[in-house]
Formats: sequence, structure tokens, C-alpha cells
Amino acid sequence: MEYFNAFWVGGLICAIGQILIDKTKLTPARILVSFVCAGVLLTLVGIYKPLVEFAGAGATVPITGFGYTLYNGVVKAIGEKGIQGILSGGLMSVAGGVSAAILFSFLAAVIFKPKMK
Repeated sequence: MEYFNAFWVGGLICAIGQILIDKTKLTPARILVSFVCAGVLLTLVGIYKPLVEFAGAGATVPITGFGYTLYNGVVKAIGEKGIQGILSGGLMSVAGGVSAAILFSFLAAVIFKPKMK
């Protein structure tokens, strides 16, 4: 049942993004930023954590999960470092994912040799 819940929750988040792309004049970049901000806001009001506990990767893998991770990193760092945690906490919590994205993007570019149109 965990896999099913992860699948439908993640699929619903992605479907909302696709609907926004198809039915609005928002650019993909604005939609991504909106999803990150929505993840932060939903975590702030206490809605996203129960969703993560229910759906697992279905809620943490989409871009809204990035906002959830940023928020939790900032809260943890504020508890440990005080006001300095506002600037460092979010970056520390997502550093591994961002580093992996950069590394794998670089490797894909090297292996597949993209061509300019």
C-alpha cells in the first residue's frame, strides 16, 4: 500500500503541475518556484508533514518536497545556531540533492554530447 500511496500522491502533484502548464500562461520556472513555496507554506501550516508520513517518496521527490526539506533544514539550524540558521540551514539540508543533480547533469552532458540547435 505504501507504493500505491506514493504513486498516486506524487502523480497528483505532477498532474497539478501539468494542468498549470497547459491551462495557464505561467512559465515552467514560475510553476517550479510556486511549488517550492507551496511546499514551504504547507509545511509551515502543518499539512505537508502528515502527507510525507502518508505518501513517503510520493511527497518528498516532487519539487514541493524540496520546499519541505528547505523548511525543515532552516528550523533545525535555527535551533542549533540561532539566527544564523536562517541563511545556512536550508542550504545544508539540500546540499546532497543539489550536488547530485549537478554531478549527474554534467555526466549526462559528457556522455551524450548535446548539440545546439
